Amino acid sequence: MKATDQVTITFTSRSANEGFARACAACFAAQLDPTLDEVADIKTAVSEAVTNAIVHAYPDRLGKITLRLRRYEEGWLELQVKDSGVGIPDVDKARTPLYTTGGEERSGMGFTIMESFMDKLKVRSLPGKGTTVTMRKRLAPRAGGAR
Repeated sequence: MKATDQVTITFTSRSANEGFARACAACFAAQLDPTLDEVADIKTAVSEAVTNAIVHAYPDRLGKITLRLRRYEEGWLELQVKDSGVGIPDVDKARTPLYTTGGEERSGMGFTIMESFMDKLKVRSLPGKGTTVTMRKRLAPRAGGAR
């Protein structure tokens, strides 16, 4: 599948940039005429991925996070969040509901939430090198064939 449009944004792993990433993803997705529920799903999934990078990838320093958004034919949207942080030693374990390395204030539900709002979720990580979370969502066709 070939992307019909894409944008890449890199920002610092500051908490305030989580809202910026959500807004960017929502604006990019607007090209596909999503429903309000679809926009909410996209914003929530991006928020979880970016928050994971802020909290877990760079626990004691600031780093860079890259958000890449791609649009494909037939209403597919791909959202990728990439960091160069500490990485995840065991991705399967990290994807287990309620598992967290972020302390008692963290729920350990980030990957579970992303998976529930997206059609596809892929997590690649190398300890010491960083993590890439790739999510895909197919937006439902709208009446009148706007997509």
